[in-house]
Amino acid sequence: MGLFRRSLYKSPAQLRLMREPGLLTARALAAACAAVKPGVTTGALDRIAEGVIVAGGGKPNFKMEPGYHHTLCVSVNDQVVHGIPGNRVIEAGDIVSIDCGADVGGWNGDSAASVVVPDTVRPDVQSAGERLSRATEGAMWAGIARLATATHLNEVGDAVQSFVEANPDEFGDQYGIIEDYIGHGIGRSMHEEPPVFNYRVPMQGPAVKPGLVVAIEPMVVGGSPDTVVDNDEWTVLTVDGDIAAHWEHSVAVHDDGIWVLTAEDGGAAGLAPFGVTPTPIA
Repeated sequence: MGLFRRSLYKSPAQLRLMREPGLLTARALAAACAAVKPGVTTGALDRIAEGVIVAGGGKPNFKMEPGYHHTLCVSVNDQVVHGIPGNRVIEAGDIVSIDCGADVGGWNGDSAASVVVPDTVRPDVQSAGERLSRATEGAMWAGIARLATATHLNEVGDAVQSFVEANPDEFGDQYGIIEDYIGHGIGRSMHEEPPVFNYRVPMQGPAVKPGLVVAIEPMVVGGSPDTVVDNDEWTVLTVDGDIAAHWEHSVAVHDDGIWVLTAEDGGAAGLAPFGVTPTPIA
């Protein structure tokens, strides 16, 4: 959400300051994801995440976006991103995408994950959501892994798209990659330059070098990538009503490699299948 604000490369000292908001974001997101189950409202998830952030000495940075008044975006089923938490009750079989961010000392973290609610009555619905979520999460990690070796940022989008293309649904059909909403730089503001595409583009983008911090966040759908904004002027929906998944991490490039700021292990587990080992920021 929000507009891009100009800023690119951070100093080593600034990268160190970004570790705390990243970890607090990770903990708040994990708490919200753990609470997802039938009967829970999206508003309850929002309150859980806000409690974690405030207790950790941070501020919900989504609330700093003009016109937005919540800690999370919670998007369910055909909602792609920017779903407003409220009275909606989560049901069995739902795919729930949760986007979270925290500000600590004027520095920001931003991360998202999708949770599929078990459904014993409709296992096919649950399975479809799980496959889409796995493909989206894998595409995110593929993009992060490419960042470790890339010379220019837009190589990330090629890696994301290649992963999605190589992992179709059970019928062999291609998932759709949302192009209207993309990743971004992050630092003093939650949304900064440069844009981070989730698909191939002709231009190279900025150089990948120490000090670059970006939020990589593919949004993938089961059908058409065409979207529409709901009447609440925030919630983004798939036009065809098919389901969507959203995964995101904030990642720093530094002198010794990359580090996923919004993962407790720096991204070690997610990057292992790609042969990439993250290095802590000194």
